[in-house]
Amino acid sequence: MIEARRLHILRAVADHRTLTAAAAALYLTPSAVSQQLTALEQETGHRLVERSARGVSLTPAGEILLRHTNTVLAQLERADAELAAYGSGEAGTVTVASFATGIGLVVAPAVVRLAGSSPGIRVRVRDAEGDASLPMVLDRQVDVAVAVEYRGAPGVDDPRLTRVPLYAEPFDAVVPVGHALAGAGRVPLAELAGQPWIGPYPGNPCHDVVVLACENAGFQPRMEHSSDDFRAVVSLASAGAGVALVPRSALHGMDLAGVVVRPVEGVAPTRRVFAAVRCGAEEHPLIRPVLGALGEVAQEPAP
Repeated sequence: MIEARRLHILRAVADHRTLTAAAAALYLTPSAVSQQLTALEQETGHRLVERSARGVSLTPAGEILLRHTNTVLAQLERADAELAAYGSGEAGTVTVASFATGIGLVVAPAVVRLAGSSPGIRVRVRDAEGDASLPMVLDRQVDVAVAVEYRGAPGVDDPRLTRVPLYAEPFDAVVPVGHALAGAGRVPLAELAGQPWIGPYPGNPCHDVVVLACENAGFQPRMEHSSDDFRAVVSLASAGAGVALVPRSALHGMDLAGVVVRPVEGVAPTRRVFAAVRCGAEEHPLIRPVLGALGEVAQEPAP
């Protein structure tokens, strides 16, 4: 009989590609992960992983088992949800990971809404960049991720996750007040080629959006300054250090005295935001109201 906890370990190893990273995500030691994999191989009678200096990869037998693992773990999530509903699980804690702007825009208002509609649900919030929250859900560190589309993100058909679209927002051009395009109604990105840029670090989903938008305009942005804090990005632009693209909601409440904010000419680069849970968990009586509140808040007009 295959133990479900060993299937969790197999999926973590497949996701993280090294025993050390999988162990850290699962709060285990690498030796414990290795022992559990060995036990799983004994249970199945097949070699499931290949170990090398570069990390760990699944064998063909491991890939077969992983496909079944995704189905089994999703069904266990559904069983947990149904049992919780049977026990009227209307009180408990749901942990939500979200990037900072998402917390302000949808998570915090959803917490307020839940306090009125589902007072037994306590929401615990963790700040995590848009590409970090999905692994946290898969590793069972959090229950819900508010995440951003990015290159390499799990797709809508990923069997491990259920996704709920929340909102999409454009990026606006931010240029110093003395910039040649400060008086333009809309900023053509192609005219910013060759200029110093300010933006998030590689790996941040917003970095991908900026780079892709510039590539579509025919150039590679020259990133002179990097920060994942958009307040810092705007401050640098205000100091004349460069130009930037910033999500519109991130500009709310900022001091914009030294910059000019303009929409981008043509199709604006867009940040697409969604909520995600482990497949099968969407019907849990604690998680379902949280997803519902996030979706309702996201559909309300911006103030």
